Formats: sequence, structure tokens, C-alpha cells
Amino acid sequence: MKVVLYARVSSDSQDVDLSMSAQLRALREYAAKHGHEIVREFVDEAESGRTAARPAFKEMIALAKTKQPPFDTILVWKLNRFARSRVDSITYKALLKSKGINVISINEPLDDSPSGQLLEGVIESIDEFYSANLGQDIKRGMRENAQRGFFSGSRPPYGFHKVAVKDGTKTRYKLESNPEDSVAVQVIRRMFDMALQDVGCKEIAKTLNREGIRTRAGQRWGKTTVHKVLTNEAYCGTLVWAGRPGHPAIRSGDPPVRVENAWPAIIDKDVLRQVQRKMSSKRPEVTHPRTIPSFYLLSGFLFCSCGHAMIGRSAKSHQYYYYVCNGSFKQGEGCL
Repeated sequence: MKVVLYARVSSDSQDVDLSMSAQLRALREYAAKHGHEIVREFVDEAESGRTAARPAFKEMIALAKTKQPPFDTILVWKLNRFARSRVDSITYKALLKSKGINVISINEPLDDSPSGQLLEGVIESIDEFYSANLGQDIKRGMRENAQRGFFSGSRPPYGFHKVAVKDGTKTRYKLESNPEDSVAVQVIRRMFDMALQDVGCKEIAKTLNREGIRTRAGQRWGKTTVHKVLTNEAYCGTLVWAGRPGHPAIRSGDPPVRVENAWPAIIDKDVLRQVQRKMSSKRPEVTHPRTIPSFYLLSGFLFCSCGHAMIGRSAKSHQYYYYVCNGSFKQGEGCL
């Protein structure tokens, strides 16, 4: 039997399942014991099982959908490694079954009998419940952490670094900057000064790139990255958790957490408010598009049927201009 191995480690720190190496070792031993030929190994690190948007998982499914799949079985440590969503599990298992491919959990021996299918459904439902309940516990913990003035994110904003703080037996984090020596702090202040002088995000990014200044990740600046800096209240010492559009916590209806003076400010609050007022006054809903030099006069007004904004794009060395769904452009998938 030709098999592929699929292993996953969740992005949740509370995920206490076996490490990636331990999963793969157990899967290889199982395959050798049963005389299976391992065709490939697919690994997703720091990926949640609550979504199917996992790089290795998508690659494995794409390979299974080919005209002649090179394998007939997928081995996983447990069913929750394959998916923690009951809907995803049913959908993809049905797709795989149509191609003659089975999913086998080496620690949950199941069969195709009615009782086996019932047991499989129960296991998957329990896994989904555990994942959803864990997500709520994590969100409550992060909200409490933020309300006490601790930083809950994994990566601090540009110009800051995390400082460990002892809180009883736990280690939590605050943000800190060095206003005197940090080059990044000086860059941030310069960005706000330029914005006060009505220099747009795109021009600020072009200036920084021209001078060889890079982001924390060593990348070139873009107008979106600059915009995030100019609208981030962390730079005036305010902690905001679940305040940005699209944050998962917003969907629950809970208000965002705001803690003033959570850490030393880099930018004065009045400066941030002035910059935000200037940026708001340039929005298409406020300023007529013809007063803003752009080939895309309908930016901010056009929206795709899927709900995403339509953005301007060009082709053939700027010979042609058109609008495209931003969701489709970023995710590489067709609109629903």
C-alpha cells in the first residue's frame, strides 16, 4: 500500500499533542510495521486544525485530486491532526474517498462498519468541541492579560521590543523602546513628522526605501506598512487589544480593550490625532477622487460581490488599468 504521512503542530501554545518529530517517527514505524510504502511526508508547523488553509494540507489534497494519485492512504497520528473542524473533515474525506483514498489514524483504529463510522463522528465532534472551547479560554486569557497592561501579541510593533515581567509564577511581557539610541524610534518619529507635512504613505515608503531603511523583517516599506505605523496607538503608549478590523475577537461582539499609558510613548497623543485627522480627510468618502492624483478614481467606492474592495491594478507596463477583487488578488482564489 502506498501511503503519505501528514503531521501537524497547532499554532496554539496549549496544544500538548506530540511534537512533530515524535508524530513522524510513530507514523514511519506504523508504515514499516504494516509493510506500507511511504510516498511523501506532509508537515504543517504552527498551523491550526480549525481551518483547511494550511500549506502542506492543501498541497496534499491537490496531489490527491490529480488524475492518478500516487498514494491510496493518508496516515495521521490522530484524527484531530487531519482537521479539528467537523465540516472540513467530512468535506475532505468525501473528496478523498471519491478518489479511492482513505484516512487512517494510527491511534484510533476505526473501520467502515456503521458502528465504526458512528465512533469516528463522535471522536471528530469531541475534537471540534475541544478546539472551540480551547479557543474561548485562550481569548479570555488574552483579554485579561491585555486589561492588566501586558502585551498579548507574538511580534511587537516596529520600534518596540518585548521585556519579560514576572507575574507570580508566570512570565508576561511589556513593550519597551529606547528613544535615545534606537534607529527605529527615530524613523517612526520622522514618519509622523512627514505625515504632519501632508506627505502620503506611498511617498513616505518611497523615501525610506530610497535611503535603504528596512522594516523589522528586512523588507522594503509599502504604503500599507506605513499606514499601520501611523494608525497604531501603541506609539503613544496606549495598549489596544482586539481593536483592529478583522480581529477574531470582534466577531464575538465584545468591546476592544484599551489601556492608557501601558508603556512609555514614542509619539505624543496629539501628534497621532493630528495625523489620523489628516489621513481621514483624504479618504474617498470625504475628498472627491478628482482632487487626488490617481488612475483609479473609483477606489474606495467599488466592492466585489464577495464583500472585498475592488483595487486598481495595471498591466503591460502600465498600458492598461483595471479593477480586481482585493480578496481574490491576495488569496489567489476565485470569489464566491
